Amino acid sequence: MFAQALPLLTALLAVGVMGYAAAEGNQALMAASAVLLAALTTALSGLVRWIDLIAYPVAFLGFMALFPQQLQLEDLLTAALILMGLFLIIYREQLNISELHWQQRTVGALRSGSERLAQAQTAEQVIEAGTEMIHELGLAPNLAYLAYRGGSPQILAARGAFEPFLRQPIFPSHNDSRSVQADHWVVEEALVRLPREQRGRYLAVPVSNRDTQHLGTIVLARPGAADFQSDNLGVLESFTRLMGAQLGQFAAIDELREAQDLSLKALGGTLEQRDDETGGHTGRVVELSLQLGRALGFSEARLTSLRWGAYLHDLGKIAIPDSILHKPGMLTPAERKVMETHTRVGYDLLQNLHFLPTETLDLVRYHHEKWDGSGYPAGLRGTEIPETARVFSIVDVYDALTSERPYKDAWSQQQALSEIRKQAGQHFDPHYVDVFVRMLQEEGAGSLLEQ
Repeated sequence: MFAQALPLLTALLAVGVMGYAAAEGNQALMAASAVLLAALTTALSGLVRWIDLIAYPVAFLGFMALFPQQLQLEDLLTAALILMGLFLIIYREQLNISELHWQQRTVGALRSGSERLAQAQTAEQVIEAGTEMIHELGLAPNLAYLAYRGGSPQILAARGAFEPFLRQPIFPSHNDSRSVQADHWVVEEALVRLPREQRGRYLAVPVSNRDTQHLGTIVLARPGAADFQSDNLGVLESFTRLMGAQLGQFAAIDELREAQDLSLKALGGTLEQRDDETGGHTGRVVELSLQLGRALGFSEARLTSLRWGAYLHDLGKIAIPDSILHKPGMLTPAERKVMETHTRVGYDLLQNLHFLPTETLDLVRYHHEKWDGSGYPAGLRGTEIPETARVFSIVDVYDALTSERPYKDAWSQQQALSEIRKQAGQHFDPHYVDVFVRMLQEEGAGSLLEQ
């Protein structure tokens, strides 16, 4: 506490000495105390840092009033030079302090932003973390990240006056032939949404990945007429490169996952052509499995595992002879044993696809297990059965009951749900059955299956 007050107390003492020097007509002492005062106050905040430019002229005017007969031309020149020197000292020190504060903000924003970027699990989280990181630089109160979603530019993250327009598509304000891919046009259309006084000066910096692929644009806008400094722009570009590199990684991962998803979907559709003459089974069980998974609160990662498992659940039937696979009647015990091998065969075939999560492999292997332990291939019981397999077993049986087969007619939805309820606690997880039945009883829930 005392250490903080010492500079201010010393500055007050310097002011007192300056007044004493003026009263005694000692210009040398007055100049020395002015230099000391400048050294003490320039590091302080507020108007007190400029007090020397007031105290010294007042002291000199007091000297002139008290000793007019001593005043000479060189005294006026000396005072003017001292005053100019004080101004330069204070001004230069303030520039140094401002630069130090800017560096501190930059380091702080980089440290906290890097941590948030490293923790981000999705591209949206990267965008939000990067936007906050740049906002912490304090360059402008209004900030937006512009990028294309669904073919239209949008503000995907915002601070300040841009916030009311978050997630809103940006359309041309004039019906002309300008391309919506022109970045300058998108920036202009985003800026006109702000009140004029909030966009006195603006800055737009592209965000690109390491391959210089354009991913979006950071837009800063602030009131007033003060231009952005060149060093500000350099730091901002460095931050956007960091943000773009992280976004580029997620974009590459998304592209890979999309390719994987399309490949697995195509594989599931190909297998369906051999097993399901009526068609559509894979698409129906995938969609309904995802519905049930969402109703149960599954994470996006688990929903992906569930979807991929639904695509591939009958992969092992590729090894089942057509005489068994397409037999119109009931299977013999020996044929049933052969049919039951499809879960193990499918699981074994998928071992070489190292990107598949464990929950996808579990679904393929265990979707014929039963809650009471009477299923196959391992006779798992209750919660020993993986969650994705428990979800899919309900959906798979429901679709089999409501679909026409060579050996049976399609059941009605009500008949199928009655059978599903009856098997709760025996074939199926009773809690999952309750959620499934409630889900299908909601308005319009059954229309998807009847299309």
